[in-house]
Amino acid sequence: MSAVIIDGRAVAAAVREEVGARARELTESGIRPGLGVVLCGENPASQIYVRNKGKAAEELGLRVDQQTPPGDSSTADIVSVVQRMNDDDGIDGILVQLPLPSQIDPDAVLDVLRPDKDADGLHPLNMGLLAQGAKPPVVACTPAGCMEMLRRYDVPLRGSRAVVVGRSALVGRPMAMLLVNADCTVTMCHSRTVDLPAACREADILIAAIGRAGMITADYVKPGACVVDVGTSRVDGKLRGDVDRESVEPVAGWLTPVPGGVGPMTIAMLMHNTVALCAARRGAGVPASPR
Repeated sequence: MSAVIIDGRAVAAAVREEVGARARELTESGIRPGLGVVLCGENPASQIYVRNKGKAAEELGLRVDQQTPPGDSSTADIVSVVQRMNDDDGIDGILVQLPLPSQIDPDAVLDVLRPDKDADGLHPLNMGLLAQGAKPPVVACTPAGCMEMLRRYDVPLRGSRAVVVGRSALVGRPMAMLLVNADCTVTMCHSRTVDLPAACREADILIAAIGRAGMITADYVKPGACVVDVGTSRVDGKLRGDVDRESVEPVAGWLTPVPGGVGPMTIAMLMHNTVALCAARRGAGVPASPR
């Protein structure tokens, strides 16, 4: 047996095509969706992500307002930038690129963000709605992208056992809530989990989001399981995921590669969220979501 490789680039292209169609409808009605991006500091990975996100937005015809305050900015400085975007009616989605420099309180920044402009789904209100089982306006981009791939590849969700390795607010926690809301039985694991390989082997769906290159080997994987590799690390100049593909691919039923798996979906779902927020807030009847 060899895993079906989930092509994140192809799924992302399909999502972008759908989002582009909705963006054109809005533009033709006189409403151009706008994305505001705050990039503080000189983190190389963040700069690459933001550049790719800006390019994708422009290709879909979105207005992009990117602000790059200096790396020595204070929390108050970044809050002020976000508040200006809150007040700009031409901006529908706001993305604060994380991580922020260490002197900035990310919670204070996210708290001031308008929930109806929260392009990454990280505002406490939107996270709370997700935890309640309600459908928030938008969901954190990376977990939403993972769910989109699972659905489009017909990976069984209802009744499946899912294990999420990693408990970050950016990926692990919203990922677990999305799986619960899809009727999975979910276990959240982390660095202090006792006998992590045994816990992972129970999973029909295994989400690896721990940030350790090649940590998840075949010993962690139940035969036939769907393995979603969220991690990205640079090792000897090459991009590697949390999953040791060479050992896992012969065991798993489905597998997302790195690169070419979750990464493109994160950007596609940011575009989806921005247009959905625009449609919900001022869309003149254009549907906020394809679902």
